[in-house]
Amino acid sequence: MLALLLLGGTACEDFIEIDNRGVQDLDNYFATDAEAEAFVNGIYKSFAIWDEWWQQISRITNIMATDDAWMGNLGQDPADHYAMSHYWVDASSAPGALANYYRFKYENIGAANIAINLLPSANISENLKARLIAEAKFFRAFSYWELVQNFGDVVLITQPESTDGINKTRAPKAEVYAQIVKDLKDAAAVLPPSYPDAELGRVTSWAAKALLARTYLFMEDYTNAYAYADTIIEEGPFILEPNFVDIWSVYNHNGVESIFEIKASADQSQNVGNRFSVVMAARGEIWPEGEGDKVMDGWGWCVPSSHLEQAYLSEGDEIRLKSTIIKAGEPVYGDETDNPNYQFDTNLNKSGRVWRKYYVPIAMRQELTTKDRHIPLPKILLRLGEMYLTRAEAAYFLNRPDQAKADIATLRARVELGDKNHLSGNDLLLAIWKERRLEMASEELRLFDLRRQTHPASGKKMIVEAMGPNGYFVQYNMNESTDPYETIHPEERQDKGIQFVEGRHELWPIPQSEIDRSNKLISQNPNY
Repeated sequence: MLALLLLGGTACEDFIEIDNRGVQDLDNYFATDAEAEAFVNGIYKSFAIWDEWWQQISRITNIMATDDAWMGNLGQDPADHYAMSHYWVDASSAPGALANYYRFKYENIGAANIAINLLPSANISENLKARLIAEAKFFRAFSYWELVQNFGDVVLITQPESTDGINKTRAPKAEVYAQIVKDLKDAAAVLPPSYPDAELGRVTSWAAKALLARTYLFMEDYTNAYAYADTIIEEGPFILEPNFVDIWSVYNHNGVESIFEIKASADQSQNVGNRFSVVMAARGEIWPEGEGDKVMDGWGWCVPSSHLEQAYLSEGDEIRLKSTIIKAGEPVYGDETDNPNYQFDTNLNKSGRVWRKYYVPIAMRQELTTKDRHIPLPKILLRLGEMYLTRAEAAYFLNRPDQAKADIATLRARVELGDKNHLSGNDLLLAIWKERRLEMASEELRLFDLRRQTHPASGKKMIVEAMGPNGYFVQYNMNESTDPYETIHPEERQDKGIQFVEGRHELWPIPQSEIDRSNKLISQNPNY
């Protein structure tokens, strides 16, 4: 389960995965401040899984499995991703991408455990030591948060482990959450609130508090979710980005709304660029002869659904729609002068749509030496907009409807929409969740939200409401949609989600390789 990460250089390079599992030659490893910091820098890198195309695709598969997106990519073998996107996945055919994702998370946890447990005895600066341990705790917590959302109960490891350490059973989700909360509180108490410009991108105390707010919301501890989100909104240095589309601008690193983001660079000597902007970009871009320097041909994975587009249209939400989705043949919002009629081969795209949030503007494309793995667009993981949504939802469940309405009104005002002050009861809760969908589309939260949210009328999880033969997403695609792109591409079936099984697909299966490696001590999720 665990593969040790040893780093002999910076977070950008010198990444060595030790094949034999266990702790080796660490007695004197943290001999200097530089060695200790290089090791923790590597934890940043292993959390980001910034290195390979397929590692980043494993992150976006969860978006493909929602009502927000199709798998897309009609021009390439879909490999493992079709099974997860369409809920064909079962324990015997659990895709390699899922096993790799599971392994990456435990690699990150393993490295964090080494830092947390060995740094206290290192002969290095005490201030640096405390900060590095706190950073490692943040990433251990974040990795466990992601594991819980994907798999439920998981093996909980907080010490460096030898090969014997793989023989463990899964800990209850509540126990894992307790460790996440402890790590984040420890980190928040030690980490600085900000860094000099040269160190922007390191974890701050605000990032730990923001992840605490998210964690408490998913735990349904609404008192603490409210308190932490409120602290960030009222006391933090962040403000909402005035123009929604600018949140993800390649020219707006560490913007005023960003609480924590994975840094990205176009530096050709390092492998630290964002590849989502290629993996999720339009396949088969079409430009007139002589304009080849504008082309950034993508892979077409994970394309937005017309169902998501209709959700924006139902609210008259033009700004967030154009800031989130680009349709073939339309001008690109914010880049209309240079790309007034975005053309790409719709025969290679299930929906004729791509994500605006990951789009690279033409001027930047023309500056880039290469347009593949060196895209300087950071990946934002925590931002202020989410905190408003967290406070709104927590306020609703704490019987503070006025605060809930005020928070969604704030977000809607940014995109020139009116408030929802006339709503109450179940209608208000559903409006908060819809606001969350429109605000956070493609930011890796939708699947986890659908899994945790319970419809106030039916009592069923929202993922059950969406998927399965009677799910609203399946019914829309099969019986209602007349979308000119989606309905003519049988290469990806229009009944996406019809094979969802209630009681099984609310979580992914534990990779069989991990069950085998534990000598069958790790149990499988229900009904797989």
